[in-house]
Amino acid sequence: MTDRPRMTLTGAVLDAPDAAELARFYRRLLGWTVTQEEPDWVKLTPPDGGAGLAFQSEPAYARPVWPSGPDTQQMMIHLDIEVAELDTAVAYAVELGAVLHDVQPQDDVRVCLDPAGHPFCVWTPTPA
Repeated sequence: MTDRPRMTLTGAVLDAPDAAELARFYRRLLGWTVTQEEPDWVKLTPPDGGAGLAFQSEPAYARPVWPSGPDTQQMMIHLDIEVAELDTAVAYAVELGAVLHDVQPQDDVRVCLDPAGHPFCVWTPTPA
């Protein structure tokens, strides 16, 4: 058996109708830096290093539906964003263009949709 080669996850990519627009939303939400910008492609990286988040324009993009249902474009990925204060963080995300989803499955998590419709969860750790 061949030894596993070294592999490093450098980021995740979200498709959107307009990569630059969605990147602006996440840049403001997370406070990350644009490290690569091309037509139809933008990459953000966190200030303390680690995997980044990129955005790719997709002309045939279809907004995902969550919770999923039959014959709908299902969510393929979602982001989990830890925060210190849930209500303040959700209000900030909504101010930037997110939408608070009608379905909220947990008390310490809020499901939001970004401007392109991708679900993301804003959550607080449960006190020990």
